Amino acid sequence: MSSADTSATGGSNTWFVTTRWSVVLSAKEADPERSSQALETLCRAYWYPLYAFARRSGHAPADAEDLTQGFFARLLQKDYLKSVAREKGRFRSFLLASLKRFMANEWDRQHAQKRGGFAEIVSIDTAAAELRFASDAALNAPPDALFDRQWATTLLEQTLLALQEEYAASGRATLFEHLRPCLARDESALSYAEIATRLNLTEAAVKMAVQRLRARYREILRREIAETVSTEAEIEEELRHLFSAFGG
Repeated sequence: MSSADTSATGGSNTWFVTTRWSVVLSAKEADPERSSQALETLCRAYWYPLYAFARRSGHAPADAEDLTQGFFARLLQKDYLKSVAREKGRFRSFLLASLKRFMANEWDRQHAQKRGGFAEIVSIDTAAAELRFASDAALNAPPDALFDRQWATTLLEQTLLALQEEYAASGRATLFEHLRPCLARDESALSYAEIATRLNLTEAAVKMAVQRLRARYREILRREIAETVSTEAEIEEELRHLFSAFGG
């Protein structure tokens, strides 16, 4: 998922206004088609935290899939976003509150009418989702806490994928694969000396490459977070929340 719909031409204030959730909020009336496309992109990226919330709330796998698809279909309907105010802030908070409202007010009626017949808005691999949920279930977290944790996990996955694609596009795929374990200081990571030998580099060069990798990871993570909040000031707060989600 890219950070912008148009290329940036200035500093952080310039590129920030093109981020996805800002696009949804600013274009929902003036340019509803652009707003809808931006919202659909976000939905495709962040479906699993909602699926996990539905499962943790007691729904069976098939019902959780139907619920997620039905919710996104409702969310993407024309005029749904007119009630969304810019000050409501984070996409994460908006999405979970909207899902809860959907489950309380519309889900039972819609599901009775269309059991198993919801249009596919996002591609859901239920088998893979269930494998992931089985691991999540071991945490024994309440639905809201599990949602936040999986939201954070999804952001980190998006960040790592964007970083990997960036390195591959610049012909540094092999370097990335060797340095990737160093991002999280994985115990299984090779030493800098071992990486240097494998890549025919100096140990100092590897150390510098790891520093650059970590710095670029942090930059992309901030960019990914920027896509889900409505103001630049919220980035740091959301970043703190993201890491606190792994604390309990």
